[in-house]
Amino acid sequence: MTQKKGIIIICNLDTRGEDIIFVKHLIEERGHTAYFLDFSMEEPPPFPGDITCERVAQRGGMTIEAVRECYRSDRDRAMQNQIRGAISIVADMMEEGKVQGVFGVGGGTSSLVGTSVMKSLPFGMPKLMASPMASHPAYVDKYVGTHDITMHHTVLDVVKMNPLLKAQITNAVGAICGMVEMTQGTNIRFDKPCVAISSFGFGEMAVQAALSMLDEAGFTPIVCHAQGKGDRAMEDMIRSGAFHGVLDICTGGIVENLFKGNRDPGPDRLKAAVEAGIPMVLAPCGLDILSYGGRADMLEKTKDRPQYVQDSLRVQVRTTADELRQAADVIAERLNRAKGGWTFLIPLQGWSSQDKEGRIIYDPAADAAFVARLKEKLADPFHVKEVDLHLYTPEFARVAVDEFVRLYKGAPPALAAA
Repeated sequence: MTQKKGIIIICNLDTRGEDIIFVKHLIEERGHTAYFLDFSMEEPPPFPGDITCERVAQRGGMTIEAVRECYRSDRDRAMQNQIRGAISIVADMMEEGKVQGVFGVGGGTSSLVGTSVMKSLPFGMPKLMASPMASHPAYVDKYVGTHDITMHHTVLDVVKMNPLLKAQITNAVGAICGMVEMTQGTNIRFDKPCVAISSFGFGEMAVQAALSMLDEAGFTPIVCHAQGKGDRAMEDMIRSGAFHGVLDICTGGIVENLFKGNRDPGPDRLKAAVEAGIPMVLAPCGLDILSYGGRADMLEKTKDRPQYVQDSLRVQVRTTADELRQAADVIAERLNRAKGGWTFLIPLQGWSSQDKEGRIIYDPAADAAFVARLKEKLADPFHVKEVDLHLYTPEFARVAVDEFVRLYKGAPPALAAA
């Protein structure tokens, strides 16, 4: 028998109430408790929510009358008030053990309010937003960011219920019910220290080898896909205290951010571990390429450079010596502020699966320009260790893991002569 769970439905009942009341009935028919959290800002709803818009407004710091007046002239201020109120109420209900999942439904405003509340909730708690905005490229990153939020694309706007729309919302309700029934919950425990590893295809062999080595050394390795969102999530999780160290093999997000590649993780790459003081072992995988697939303008601009074409969406353009010097400036500036131990490993035989002799991306002169500039800009270049290996090998993984273990244990340097 399914254990009864509590699911909050975040919605604005003033414009959606009559159309989505069946959502609550579906959840209750499944054997769970459903709570309508109504953040209505424009008009009085046709029926009160289990958590009324008046209560939400008050917890946000305004009366509902003030919210409605503000909505006409400063919609964002009204919305931020309701978001604050909703976050506060949901936190209390979680503390009381009443909530095991959150479901949002509606259009653009509902998506922003619903996912803003979801972002305040812990990793592992089921969170699902059903919206026609779920596939909108300009907004979905704002809704999800680096959080474990599931977006369900309703295709149709959530206005005036019809058989097609009802089918989509019913599927979404089934998803949130399944999630709360099967979830492990938010109390995720580890019996070993957790180590983040940045990874993507061009460094995969080293990462795969490092996983078993870290496990044997007494750590729990957790792979973060360095495709932009994944390494940004890694930074956020480091800030939240999720990791005890990082094996940052794929640091290419630095050049992606500087030169607006497809894998841009934003401007904060490397900052979290630097500030947290956790041990870091870094490597240059991904600094040798820029991802410009599907970008006709950038591919035209860089047409004279070596390019590796994986498919129509993934085209890797070789970075220049000058671009790598700029990347070294940024990396050095951040590492100079590190509060904990760190080592930057330089594999002298190549930085990725494509950066090797005989491959089109291979450019040892550009790689050397990066290393020279990095050493020049670092306050203590002793942290840079050059090893006569290729990055895309188990042997490099062995060196990286051994160096991480040394840093984690606070042991004296073992690679000084390497």
